Amino acid sequence: MNLSCSQWQDSGGSLKHFAFAKFSAAAEQCWLLFTLILLMFLASLTGNALIALAICTNPTLHTPMYFFLANLSLLEIGYTCSVIPKMLQSLVSEARDISREGCATQMFFFTLFAISECCLLAAMAFDRYMAICSPLHYATRMSRGLCARLAVASWAVGCMVGLGQTNYIFSLNFCGPCEIDHFFCDLPPILALACGDTSRNEAAVFVVAILCISSPFLLIVASYGRILAAVLIMPSPEGRRKALSTCSSHLLVVTLFYGSGSVTYLRPKASHSPGMDKLLALFYTVVTSMLNPIIYSLRNKEVKAALRRTLGKKKALTHG
Repeated sequence: MNLSCSQWQDSGGSLKHFAFAKFSAAAEQCWLLFTLILLMFLASLTGNALIALAICTNPTLHTPMYFFLANLSLLEIGYTCSVIPKMLQSLVSEARDISREGCATQMFFFTLFAISECCLLAAMAFDRYMAICSPLHYATRMSRGLCARLAVASWAVGCMVGLGQTNYIFSLNFCGPCEIDHFFCDLPPILALACGDTSRNEAAVFVVAILCISSPFLLIVASYGRILAAVLIMPSPEGRRKALSTCSSHLLVVTLFYGSGSVTYLRPKASHSPGMDKLLALFYTVVTSMLNPIIYSLRNKEVKAALRRTLGKKKALTHG
């Protein structure tokens, strides 16, 4: 594909289209990566959809913990769908271009789902804190209304940050080059294409990353600090094991999500490299979304039982 940026510029010289960089000149490598990402994408969609469906259709799972888990599954579906389809097309097609409006839309939804997930993971940690540290008051304090407000607040924060960041970045002029050295319209590679001084925009991205990644993470750490203190003074080994078991899946998901996100957005600019950024992007957009339903279904007996009931109903309807 011939990337002549002049044909994509408007009368003012600003770019109307971008193009994603080709992963490799070797077609077999691109097709191999396409196959791997497609399989992980389908596994992610299937796993997260099944968990959300199982929670919605099984009354025994209509509790705060599983309400938040259903929201997490929906976020993961949106997260991957905002990025992966275009990524797959760019891997095996010469049509790797994307309009400025399309790029802004992708950035908005990606940011919305990513920031919402940060906040929702903090809400899930607070729920575990209340369940373990205040079990007698858990049912009244973690009411349906509070859970709904926490979920809505998570989505609302993601929406506001997505709108603010996308509008701030795409108010800049882009005069070339027009090739995005990435798989999707993420903030740092788009900023690299802007004309003039972008230091204020880069600072804004970093500040938002600090507030929206570090702040929820600190709330998670504080919640688990209190949980650990409560678990250590439990007299029963069985009680300690059960308490830690209810937290282990969430802790593993937090580690995967925050680990990759922090390395991507909070490390110094001088240490960024296109190759590493792409590898991390594949991890936090595809791998973690695929692993989350596996983690929760393997480590949670209630989820496994609900999935079996849901799949059993589907089979019965199919054969019926």
